[in-house]
Amino acid sequence: MRCRLWALAVVLCCLGSPVQAAGIQLLQSDPALSGAIWYPCAAEPAQVALGSLSVGADFDLKGAKDCPVTGAKLPLVIYSHGRGGFFGQQHDTAEALADAGFVVAAINHPGDTFSDSSRRDTLSVWGSRPADIVRLLDFLLNGWKDRAVIDPARIGFFGFSLGGTTGLMLMGSKPDFARVASLCKETTGVCAQLHNGETPPEPVHDARIRAAVIIDPAPTVLTRENLAAVKVPFQFWRSQFGGPGVGDGAGNARVAADLPGKPDIQIVPAGHFAFLAPCSADLAAAVPRICTDVPAGFDRAAFHRKFNATVVQFLREQLGGRGG
Repeated sequence: MRCRLWALAVVLCCLGSPVQAAGIQLLQSDPALSGAIWYPCAAEPAQVALGSLSVGADFDLKGAKDCPVTGAKLPLVIYSHGRGGFFGQQHDTAEALADAGFVVAAINHPGDTFSDSSRRDTLSVWGSRPADIVRLLDFLLNGWKDRAVIDPARIGFFGFSLGGTTGLMLMGSKPDFARVASLCKETTGVCAQLHNGETPPEPVHDARIRAAVIIDPAPTVLTRENLAAVKVPFQFWRSQFGGPGVGDGAGNARVAADLPGKPDIQIVPAGHFAFLAPCSADLAAAVPRICTDVPAGFDRAAFHRKFNATVVQFLREQLGGRGG
């Protein structure tokens, strides 16, 4: 197992790394496919306004809105956000991948976003999240107006936190809810459903995914046994100090030790939210919880330059670069 400890010592971010040629199309007409698609294009990027996301700060993405896609037979990466997040919370990585010749698509998971908690903390979200990604992939390959630029044989996945667990389910893992029930102390949410004898949904798998980047997944449902079902190559990132939804970091240290084969494991000496895109000053003032890093003084912007480059390199190795 190969580990690298970086020497650099839920929502929603903007002002990420500068980009040169990331096109962007917003998906807004269907609530089940609300998000964005980033892709290579030859136009100069600008700010693409999303407006207020109800946390006291406006959000912009960076890209050339609706510019023509450049290239053909491009690899595709599908993104799944964390619990209560939104499609743009790691937009700087999407921009970096688009600059490198990838199409990247992300949507809000209905019922589990910053503004819609109707499925959050229920068993149903464990079935709906993978199904959302399958729906998005079906749309990109069959319904998107620029679908001809995608190489359907080169599809990757990128997921953060509960989005990382979503990716592992799509790649063959079946969450261990018996383990969850044995650890449950709460009397509400998933714990209450399990203690009442409710059955979690069967996760959807998708063999079209050929490689993945899994970032600080929710570790409670993951075991050596269900991780053994994952045969797709993936890069595994974990925070040393953890945070909301992933505990103190020990859970994903255990998951890393249980991974089959010789995966590419990256350990970051920071907390869970360091993987979110660097925050603007307005966002940091409005939602300091997701913008304040552990330990104090950790340079999120510098980390993301290395993080994005490492993600791009891995997915290039697994899926090929621009035009294959």
